Amino acid sequence: MFQYIADICTYNLFRLESGTALASSVNFFIYDVLKIAFSILLVITLISFLRTYISPKKIKRLLSRQRFGIGYLIAAIFGAISPFCSCSSIPFFIGFLEAGVPMGVAFAFLITSPLVNEIIFVLMLGTFGPKVAFTYAGFGILLGVTCGMILQQTNLKHDIIKLDKPESLAEMPQDLQGKLKFAYAETAWIFKKVFPFILIGVGIGAIIHGYVPTQLITQYIKSESIFAVPLAVIIGVPLYAGCSTLVPVVFAFTQKGIAIGTALAFMMAIAGLSFPEAIILKSVMRLRLLLVFFGIVALGIMAVGYLFNFLF
Repeated sequence: MFQYIADICTYNLFRLESGTALASSVNFFIYDVLKIAFSILLVITLISFLRTYISPKKIKRLLSRQRFGIGYLIAAIFGAISPFCSCSSIPFFIGFLEAGVPMGVAFAFLITSPLVNEIIFVLMLGTFGPKVAFTYAGFGILLGVTCGMILQQTNLKHDIIKLDKPESLAEMPQDLQGKLKFAYAETAWIFKKVFPFILIGVGIGAIIHGYVPTQLITQYIKSESIFAVPLAVIIGVPLYAGCSTLVPVVFAFTQKGIAIGTALAFMMAIAGLSFPEAIILKSVMRLRLLLVFFGIVALGIMAVGYLFNFLF
């Protein structure tokens, strides 16, 4: 539906020529803004409504289990089965923080969600075979758990920005009308705070999507140098797309001689770390925590890239 609306606006309303960089950028911008806005409205409304039935203390208790890292693993697995991109995962991340879930556990979900899901797994299964698909899924979940644990130990929880939220109710409403009213107010508050950052972030992503040629990328990461993986991550971070749309691109890269670990590191950097995501996250955390988050996850993605190059 969103793609249909984006196509109508781009090619019928604005009358842009298909195949041009401008048309590609505009189409990407409209589609992603609609998709992310809808995700925020749907997810936050649902979470807010469920919060009137489920105590935040129960959610916190479930995801705060520290023994053997169970809370981190639950959050990462939940991220792996949720079909969201990095920007669409942020509403859940905010919801977890609002419920009092430990910062590192919330990050475990945020890291894993855009990197692993059933669509990506099926695509990788059909493209690269079961060995690569299962290894990638395992590494993706492990990356979320490990980076989440490390981020928890940084003691930067005070860098999470407490937005100027309206005064909370002493008790959750009991009647359906009150519950719906609470969910509406909660969603409107979060949407109003985050949506300007979505427009800026997706706008940057759209420009890059339309105007950065893939030939320029392959030129620099085709090398067999030990620096190829870090370079792939550095190039990938400014870009923005979902893993499910990148699997065919990664396969094409491997056919051009790029090592599979290097190609996957490039894909994970695009899907899991991006400028649009950074801009949206800046609305809920200070720059110091944002830089630490990006740095730790980038190092983790590099490690996965090197492991894949060694194993395959």
